[in-house]
Amino acid sequence: MGRGAKRGKTSGRGTKGQNARAGHKKRPEIRERIKKIPKLRGYRWNSAVKAKPIVLNVGDLAAFDSGAEVTPRTLVKKGVIAMPHDGTMVIKILGAGEVTKALKVSHAFVSKSAKEKIEKAGGSVKSSF
Repeated sequence: MGRGAKRGKTSGRGTKGQNARAGHKKRPEIRERIKKIPKLRGYRWNSAVKAKPIVLNVGDLAAFDSGAEVTPRTLVKKGVIAMPHDGTMVIKILGAGEVTKALKVSHAFVSKSAKEKIEKAGGSVKSSF
């Protein structure tokens, strides 16, 4: 109704303050809570599951001696990969390159072609995943 209407002292707007002003709109309290929630998918939950793997090729394993154990920790010790900042080490070994030494690969995802090349050289692949 507003000013000039036949409604009395406050024209139906109650008393002073935000509610009495023209164009007054109070935001619902629930909206304030919704706007504070992070909107990025996967913000805090299951981040370790969604960790991207560090990709290596079979040719990168040439730094190891014959019969050596190849794990994420030994890869870091040899300097083949750097330790990730978040501490999650998921390794994926692909089949590019050649391997001539018998290596024991464990705790890593290994592609089919990489597994064939490692086993052909006399090594073994044991995955704990």
